[in-house]
Amino acid sequence: MSLRTFQRWVRDDGEAVRADGRTTTERPQPSNKLSEAERQQILEVANSAEFASLPPSQIVPSLADRGVYLASESSFYRVLRSASQQHHRGRARQPSTRVVTSHCATAPNQVWSWDITWMPAAVKGKYYYWYMMLDVFSRKIVGHEVHEAESAELAALLMRRASLAEGLAGRPLVLHSDNGSSMRGATMLATLENLGVVASFSRPRVSNDNPYAESLFRTCKYRPDYPRKAFASLEEARAWTQKFVRWYNHEHKHSGLKFVTPAQRHSGVATAVLAQREVVYAQAKARNPQRWSRSTRNWELKDEVWLNPERIEPAELKQVA
Repeated sequence: MSLRTFQRWVRDDGEAVRADGRTTTERPQPSNKLSEAERQQILEVANSAEFASLPPSQIVPSLADRGVYLASESSFYRVLRSASQQHHRGRARQPSTRVVTSHCATAPNQVWSWDITWMPAAVKGKYYYWYMMLDVFSRKIVGHEVHEAESAELAALLMRRASLAEGLAGRPLVLHSDNGSSMRGATMLATLENLGVVASFSRPRVSNDNPYAESLFRTCKYRPDYPRKAFASLEEARAWTQKFVRWYNHEHKHSGLKFVTPAQRHSGVATAVLAQREVVYAQAKARNPQRWSRSTRNWELKDEVWLNPERIEPAELKQVA
């Protein structure tokens, strides 16, 4: 103990003004603490045949009606919890505290994201519906169709076609979407089950749990060549989306992929393309080293892509540190 700490604890006359604040100090046990015999009695009552299926909130009043008081409800809960006996009881499913929407993709065709957007038609109040599925790892659009209606049956048909096109038979896949009626329709869910696809949905009242699909729709509708007027027909809408998908997959250098195309990332060519860029930059630095203050540009592309990564709480950060 330092002198300053001792001086802070006592007055000039030597009389103590506060208790020892060190955490290693042995302190007297509180007088109101339950004894071991009382704790054992609580466990025996809670595990008896009469009260085994009841919570403490039901046990304590029942005992009080008989003129018996062992402890409060909170003490019952605390004793049961310390004995690892405070669990969910009954036949009902245990309530879920959170919805897991975090998925990690380390290769193509592991995690897909899909959504439906509206495309205005020539008739006021009428829309065409663009169904779109993309690979989260490569950002490639793996399936898309435009229809005049929004339904789970059409979504299920698109899923089957995309699965055949990518050769997903027997391979695990997570398909993430929001909570729309087409996403949760019985036909769509049955199709996913038959294909062995795990369905993942956004959390209730969370608008940014499907970011990759929403970002792609924004890229689409803010393109310079996006029609300023409504689509005159379904065929015109299909032709435009087909043109956009061809550009997006094979020509668009994606900023989230170190400026390689989604098709290059999906097929594995991106590694060679980025390695060639590193060579070009290294040669440029060797020719004029005075123009480079530090290292060359980082062209390394991460091998993991997360969909809604878990946030690390401050307590977890301290444990990691």
